[in-house]
Amino acid sequence: MSEIKKTAKSKKTVVILAALVLVIAAAVVIWLTVGNKSEDSPAATGTGDTKSLEQTFYIYDTVVNIKVFGDTVEQKNMDDIQAMLERMDIEFSRTKTNGELYAVNQAAGKEAVAVSDETLDIVKLSLKYAEEMDGLYDPTVGPLVDLWAIGEGGDHVPDQAAIDKARSLTNYKDVIVDEAAKTVKLAKEGMVLDMGGIGKGYAADRIADYLKSKGLNSAMINLGGSSIIALGSKPNGSQWNIGLQDPDQSRGSQLGTIKVTDEVVDASGVYERFFMQDGVRYHHILDPRTGFPSQNGLKSITIMSPSATDADALSTGVFLMGLEDGMKYLEALPEKVEAFFITDDNKIYATSELKKRLNLTDSTYQFAD
Repeated sequence: MSEIKKTAKSKKTVVILAALVLVIAAAVVIWLTVGNKSEDSPAATGTGDTKSLEQTFYIYDTVVNIKVFGDTVEQKNMDDIQAMLERMDIEFSRTKTNGELYAVNQAAGKEAVAVSDETLDIVKLSLKYAEEMDGLYDPTVGPLVDLWAIGEGGDHVPDQAAIDKARSLTNYKDVIVDEAAKTVKLAKEGMVLDMGGIGKGYAADRIADYLKSKGLNSAMINLGGSSIIALGSKPNGSQWNIGLQDPDQSRGSQLGTIKVTDEVVDASGVYERFFMQDGVRYHHILDPRTGFPSQNGLKSITIMSPSATDADALSTGVFLMGLEDGMKYLEALPEKVEAFFITDDNKIYATSELKKRLNLTDSTYQFAD
């Protein structure tokens, strides 16, 4: 009997490891093309007369790929970036016990917690986005995220009573920030801050800031395929060519391409983390108003913006607004933000300027009239 258990456990371990390898391999493929084959190959190389350095990290529970071009690029730059990512990964995690956000959540309803400038900054930004989007993006959605556990073993719809309780603890207005004391406090016990909605975008922006401070102005920064910064242009002056994720296919498939220079591409969709129950797809984009994953006829939204943090927050909040209200919201923004929505019937709705730039390569998708 013990041998059977050991064999079963061994098989389970092999399956888990195989699945992890497949996830990482798929994420490495990502939805990114930057031109010719020499640019796609890894490691430190020379592209024409320009030196380049590329490195891949597994952090933020995702594969991060960074490729930098410039005669002055060196391994120390990648080491600095890795240290930066590892620091933020701990600071902003709601599950890592040595993190600042974890400490804030543990002290919910009890006391304020002193945090670093970086953590204070991302919390303040998250509250700004929440206010601007009337709570559709909400950094206190943690109780709902934990309850549904989509992508982390959750495979069924929770009880309505549990959803109602989690919703009662979701309200960005109950986050108290004291800038002078550099503290953050959650007003109610059981509240959970979750920076998952903007964490990747914030990290991508910090990497871009670091590279620019070192005079490195040509790079591709890719956090898991969902948050990409094309920094500057390619070494020869041409634009980067970005592949756009097909929401009905596995990670790495694309529906088209777009050329970008010094711009962010950020996507959210129902295809990334989900489970099926009674023929309904329950995905990871949770609506604070209902406590349920959104069911508004959208498959995905892709945001193009100068700021990865802005794009990350918008891709969540605007998705929850739905097609019509989301389009109106984006068009009313003072800053230059473009986007395209994909609906359940495979129609693409794009802001006017972005529609001109999209090159569709999959006939499954068509622009809406």
